[in-house]
Parts: sequence; C-alpha cells; structure tokens
Amino acid sequence: MDFTYTPKVIDLQQRLTAFMEEHIYPAESVYHHEVANNRKAGNVWQPTKVMEDLKAKAKAANLWNLFLPESNLGAGLTNLEYAPLCEIMGRSHIAPEAFNCSAPDTGNMETLARYATLEQQQRWLLPLLDGTIRSAFAMTEPDVASSDATNIEARITRDGDHYLINGRKWWTSGAPDPRCEILIFMGKTDPDHANRHQQQSMILVPMDTPGVTMERALPVFGYDHAPHGHGEVNFVNVRVPVANILLGEGRGFEIAQGRLGPGRIHHCMRLIGVAERALELMCQRALGRVAFHKPVADQGVTRERIANARILIDQARFLVLNAAQMMDTVGNKVARKEIAMIKVAAPNMACQVIDWAMQVHGGGGVSDDFPLAAAYAQARTLRFADGPDEVHRNAIAKDELARHLKRA
Repeated sequence: MDFTYTPKVIDLQQRLTAFMEEHIYPAESVYHHEVANNRKAGNVWQPTKVMEDLKAKAKAANLWNLFLPESNLGAGLTNLEYAPLCEIMGRSHIAPEAFNCSAPDTGNMETLARYATLEQQQRWLLPLLDGTIRSAFAMTEPDVASSDATNIEARITRDGDHYLINGRKWWTSGAPDPRCEILIFMGKTDPDHANRHQQQSMILVPMDTPGVTMERALPVFGYDHAPHGHGEVNFVNVRVPVANILLGEGRGFEIAQGRLGPGRIHHCMRLIGVAERALELMCQRALGRVAFHKPVADQGVTRERIANARILIDQARFLVLNAAQMMDTVGNKVARKEIAMIKVAAPNMACQVIDWAMQVHGGGGVSDDFPLAAAYAQARTLRFADGPDEVHRNAIAKDELARHLKRA
C-alpha cells in the first residue's frame, strides 16, 4: 500500500494550511463572538457574516467542494486524495463549512449526485454546491432504536401524483438553520414487504412544505451548535410530488448504505485533525506550565500520554487511508469492514487524546476558554452518528467469523 501524497495533494495541503493560518484560525473567536451577539439579540440561528466572508474567500482561492469523488462537480479528488485535506479542515470546527465540505451537506450532495434525477439535481444539488442553501438528513427517530434502520416507522404513502409523509425525526442536523431548504427523508413505503431492506424509501422534502414543523433544537452536551444545530422535526400529512422520490420505492436502504459510507469516512478524516490539534495544545500547555517545581512536560505520566496520543493518531490515520484507498479501488460495499473499523477507531481515539489534553489543561480544559470541551462533545457524539460503535463492531465480527466459516 502506497499512501504517498501526489504533487496535486501536496499543493492543496499547503494552500489549505496557509488559508487556515491566515483566515480560519483568526476567525474562530470572531465567529463565537458573532454567535454570542446573535444569542443576546434573541436570534441565535441567524447565520454569521464571518462565515459568509470565509466562504467567499475559499471560493476565490479555489478551495471549494474538495469532496465528491467520481464526479465532475467536485475537485476531481479520490477519497485517498481528499483524506489529508479533510484532516486539515477538521482542525477547526468552522473550517468544513467555510470550504463547503461540512456534514450533512456533503453526504446529501453525494446522494443527489449519485442517485437524483437531472431535474432534482438542478433544483437542489447546484444551490448546495454553490453554498447558497443548506440541507438536512431526516432518518433517526425518537420512538425506535434507529441503530437498526429497518425499525424506522415513518410512513411515505402514495396518494395519486403525490406522496403523503407522516412521522417524527430527531437529530436532524441542520434543521434549525434558516438556510436549510431541503430535507432527505427516509420512511417506509411498503412496511409489509417480505424483505425488510426493501420496505424503506428516500424522498426529497422542501423544508417549507406545509406539515413540516421544527419542534425544537437539540443541544449536545449543552452545545446548541447554532446557527446550524440539530432538530426534532415533525411531519404531519406532508404532501410532496411523486417526482421527489429518489431512485424509486424500496431503494431507501440501498441509498442509505451508499450515503453513509462516504459520510463515515469524512467524519473520521476530520477527527484525525481534531486529535492533532488537541495534541498540539496538550504539548504547548505541558511545556508552559510548572507543577511541583518542574514543567508539566517533564512529568512521566504526561510524556507517556503524549507518546500514546501520537501512536493512537497515526494508527487511526493509517486505518483511514487504507479504507479510503479501498473505497477508491474496490468500492464502498467491499470496503464495508474497513469503513466500520475506522468508524469505531477514530472517535474513540479522538475522545482519548482530547481527554488527555483536557487533563493537562486542568480546570481550563473543561471551560470554554479552550476548544477542548467542545471538541470532546463532538468526538463523543460521533460514537453514535452514522451508526453506534456496537453496530459497527458487530458487523466487523460477522465479517471475521464468515471468513473462518468459509475455511472450515
């Protein structure tokens, strides 16, 4: 396996890093200040001016839509080429959106690029690629264990030239955002189908359709992630045209598997960057603080944790690069075990590295004076998003056992 970066990727790494240093990192405090002011003014969901400015600068620098492999709509990068770039973006929580490479829009854009009709792409994909609107993915439900997607109870019922949609979704990331104009909704069109994986369908639902109600925003460990956020959304007799269905009835589970593969690896790529920044903060803090008459960096336990953090990060990076290469060469379906492995390894790695960094920072580590507490909340949440650890471990074990059964 050769993970050597090509000259094209090295050039993009250098340009991205320079952009981060010049524009992104200095904008982090400005972004938080603007969100805080919007909160005081009673409109925390108001999009920030600084983000729109960053997006314009990223477009001008030709650092826009770097994802989308196998499509002429993106930058023409493979998953393996995109991985180190996504890692750089992951170092700042505001960077992915600035480059139009943030979830859930990336997953939704890949879904539309791969499965939507030309008319659907013209209506929704092009504005998303331009960054003028945002989107959400409505899959998880509060009343069922949504780690098993076949449990979904929401209904999509044919009614002449329309579908009627009924159900309640939560953790619909992006739903509170006033820029969110389109939802990809997953529900059952044929709940009695003998094949449990052909009961579901996916359909496009404009956010302003009558019957769509954003019930509440859901905080994560106390963070509301405004102005993007996560919402609980109710759908009552929502009527959309038949033309809004993706691929056709019964193809929802198939689309979900195609969508979640790239989404999972993008999360893992970004988590490498999160962990790298946490380790940097850990080292800087350890070198600059004195406890018991010597720098914290000279304490044996601190050095052990720094060393282990480096080992864990590099292990996770190589797992991610291996999964990316397999996705490029043999496809997402064949690479499902490798994708599942990184989805377990990367969030757990990031949680551990951030935890060690917080410990070195003492009380400051759990405050908002440093980015570590927010980063930990993000990393811990990703042990649920796109499937919990237990589901992925189960899939890995089944694959492993199957190999031995074949030998037997």
